[in-house]
Amino acid sequence: MPPADTSWIDADRLSGVGLRADLDGAVLTVTLDRPQRRNSQTPGQWHALGDLGAALPDDVRVVVVRGEGATFSAGIDTRLLGPDGIPGEDSVHDLMRGDDDHVLETIDAYQRGFTWLADPRFVSVAQVRGHAIGAGFQLALACDLRVVADDALFCMKEPALGLVPDLAGTKPLVELVGYSRALEICATARFVGADEARALGIATAVVPADDLEATTGDLVEALLSSNAGAVRETKALLQSAGSLGLDDQRLRERQAQLRRFRALTARD
Repeated sequence: MPPADTSWIDADRLSGVGLRADLDGAVLTVTLDRPQRRNSQTPGQWHALGDLGAALPDDVRVVVVRGEGATFSAGIDTRLLGPDGIPGEDSVHDLMRGDDDHVLETIDAYQRGFTWLADPRFVSVAQVRGHAIGAGFQLALACDLRVVADDALFCMKEPALGLVPDLAGTKPLVELVGYSRALEICATARFVGADEARALGIATAVVPADDLEATTGDLVEALLSSNAGAVRETKALLQSAGSLGLDDQRLRERQAQLRRFRALTARD
């Protein structure tokens, strides 16, 4: 079997902003690779993630997002909030020199580094150990599923810093835990441990830290065992179920099933 085509992965660019992307068959593993900064995040990473998602070929079926070392992500690199910032990166002070439209467009571009993980073409899995703070929590929430080590701690830290969660994390949090609990978690900026995350529906599974890799691998294998087209159609249906009325959702189900029947009978 010829090696997989990885020409769409700009490894040098990813490495330059503290990311890795490794393709193994139909599985892409994206690693936050700044362990010396507890995998804190930067705008350069968000731009690179958004572009990676835009370049993703259709034969990728599962995307795993993880952090190098003992921490998933400590959130935004807080140096970006100070007057000196980080050389080569957007800082808040730089951003505030633009007009409102520029700021809104810039944040929209940042958000695309998260929203691509909802693409129905694949299932995204966050593999979380240690801290998932602020942007780290939102990156985990951007994924469809979350396999969590028993030492994981989630926190929406932004309100404690005078900010709001703005990396597309509010919608999935409310969908998972409900409005009241989401408000309490965000407004208090408290930590949510692994067991509570499982009880609230944030964690798909909670396992000892030593079993995290193996459990994630088992989940990926199970996801790959189902028909690729059926999983894609099902993900899209589940995404629309909460916002559509019953009749509209039933129509989407019929249309999706028609496509599946056509695809299956075309092989006979």
